Amino acid sequence: MTNPAKFWDRIAEKYAKSSIRNPDGYHQTMARTRSYLGPQDRVLEVGAGTATTALELAPSVGHVTITDVAPQMIRIGQERAKMQGIKNVEFHVDDAKVGALTGPFDAVLAHNLLHLVGDLPATLDRLHEILKPGGIFISKTLCKPVGRGPWVYYVARAVLPLLQLIGKAPSVSFMTTRQLEQMITEHGFDIIESGHFPDRELRRYIVARRGQGT
Repeated sequence: MTNPAKFWDRIAEKYAKSSIRNPDGYHQTMARTRSYLGPQDRVLEVGAGTATTALELAPSVGHVTITDVAPQMIRIGQERAKMQGIKNVEFHVDDAKVGALTGPFDAVLAHNLLHLVGDLPATLDRLHEILKPGGIFISKTLCKPVGRGPWVYYVARAVLPLLQLIGKAPSVSFMTTRQLEQMITEHGFDIIESGHFPDRELRRYIVARRGQGT
């Protein structure tokens, strides 16, 4: 099995130089996410990679805590924050269970992450724990297509086991949208928005709220 930290460390430089594959979907995601955040909010992004999303959102909020399992991803994110003059951020090398952080946070973000974590139930429990009552959890997750999906999905599913065997791809869990949403609600969240933006996007964008009394 590929070690997640070592895998992402190894590709960090290449990852940082890669362009956004779906700019329209990315900008829609940023606009929708920003609409849920306030200027005083304390925000956490887990699995932030090289911090592209976190640094994009930082000027709109009070403070952003940025975590990733890969030290090299965090290093690049720190360099980017310094180059961009963004100071209301802090970085931690940590997995999605964010064991070193206590919260509470007004919002927790997990973009392009939940299909990559090894123990999703435990991760959702931990994120629920460090999110304040009434706080917002926002995720975007690769899911199985409904009906006939794009050909690239089936090609990827066919070659993924071989790439994983030689250490060229991480572990990936393929859930249906229904399975993902059910798991999120079972772990103490109320879904307030869920959709694909644009329509044929394979990644499901979900906004959920932690209950006031849970």
